[in-house]
Amino acid sequence: MTPPIRAGSVQPRKAARDSVVVNLGREGGVYADQFEIYHGNSNPDLARKICRYLGVEPGKAEVFQFANENIFVKILDNVREKDVFLVQPTCHPVNQSIMELLIMIDAFKRASAGRITAVIPFYAYGRSDKKDQPRVPITARLIADMVTVAGADRVLAMDLHQGQIQGFFNIPVDELTAVHILSNYFKHKQLENLVVVTDLGFAKRARTFAELLDAPLAIIEKRRIGNLDRAELMNVIGDVRGKRAIIVDDEIDTAGTLTEIVRALERENVSEIYACATHGVLSGPAVEKIRDSSLLEVVLTDSVPLPAIKRLSKITTLSVAPLIGEAIRRIHRGESVGALFSSEVSFTQEMLLWEDGNQRRLDTREGDTDSDSGGGSDGDADDSEPATLAELASAFQPRDR
Repeated sequence: MTPPIRAGSVQPRKAARDSVVVNLGREGGVYADQFEIYHGNSNPDLARKICRYLGVEPGKAEVFQFANENIFVKILDNVREKDVFLVQPTCHPVNQSIMELLIMIDAFKRASAGRITAVIPFYAYGRSDKKDQPRVPITARLIADMVTVAGADRVLAMDLHQGQIQGFFNIPVDELTAVHILSNYFKHKQLENLVVVTDLGFAKRARTFAELLDAPLAIIEKRRIGNLDRAELMNVIGDVRGKRAIIVDDEIDTAGTLTEIVRALERENVSEIYACATHGVLSGPAVEKIRDSSLLEVVLTDSVPLPAIKRLSKITTLSVAPLIGEAIRRIHRGESVGALFSSEVSFTQEMLLWEDGNQRRLDTREGDTDSDSGGGSDGDADDSEPATLAELASAFQPRDR
C-alpha cells in the first residue's frame, strides 16, 4: 500500500497524562470526569496554547490527507465516555478544515466519546446566513446541520458574523467574544479624544467596545456590490472630525471595507486611525492594502493563524487561548460561560496579558511606551516588572514553533 501523503498531523503528547480529573460530583454522569483536547491541522498553535493554559497535553491523533485528497483520522487514545473538545477553526484551507472537523467528530462518536464539543474559533461561511438574492443557499445553516449530523453534542464559537447563526444549530452553542480583550488593549494605550467606528452589522458589539473605552460610537453605512469582495461606502453617521478613530469589526477578509472606511475617515480629517478585529483572515491583497494604508496599527486575535508572509510591523496579534481555555474548563465543570462577560469582565480583560504561559502586565506610566522590547519572552516572567507596550506588542506577535 502506498504510504499516505500527510498534510499535517497532530503532535503526540510529550508525556502520558495519567488523568485530568475535575470532580464534578456527578453520580452516573453521561461522560467521565476526564476531558481531552484534540485538534486538526487548521490552527495547531492555538490548540497547544489552550492546552498550556489548562495545564494539559493535547490528545494523540493522526489527521492527514492521502494522495487522492481523502482525509483520514485515527485516534490514538482511549476516549470512551470522556469529555472531548475538538479545536478546529474552519479557516484556510476552508473546505479541507471543515471536512477534517466533520470526520474527526464522526471518529470520536464511533469511539464512544461521552460528549463531543466542536470548538470553532472561526466559523466559515458565516456571511451566507440569509437569502439576500434569488436562488442562493444559506450555507451557514448547511455547515451547522453537517456539524450536528456528524455527531457534535455542543459548539463553542467566537464572534459569529451574526448572532442568529446560533439558532441554526439544534445543539447548545456557547459564543465567546474578543471585544473585552481588544478594548482593554487600547485602553492601556491611553489614547485620548477617541471615537469607535463600525458598520451596521457589528454595531451592537461595537457599542459594548465603545462603552468599555468610554468613547462615542460612529456608524458607517455601506452597501456591498453584487458578490464581489468590494463595498461601496455610503455615509459616516456620527462626529469623527479631528478625533482618533478605532475601527472595529468581527473579521478582516480582503480589507476592502476597511480601506474604504479609512478613506472616509481621512476625508473627515481624523488625526489617527487604528483598527481591530477578532478574525484576521487577510485573504487576497489584504496585507498589501493594510501596509499601504494610513492605519497606525491593526490588532487581531489568533483565532485564525497568521503566516509569516502576512506579518507586518503594524499588525499586533493577541491570544484568545486563555479565554477559550477558561470556557472549556467551565463547560466541563458545568459552570456558567456567560459569567465570563458579566460578573468577571475584569478577568477577560486581563487575559490579554497572557502568552505562552507567562503573565505580563502593561506599563501605563507616561514616557515609557517607547522602551526596547528586549525579546525575553521565553524565560520566566517577573511579575514585579511590568511590560511596556512595545514589549507587549512584541510578545503577542505569532512565532513559529
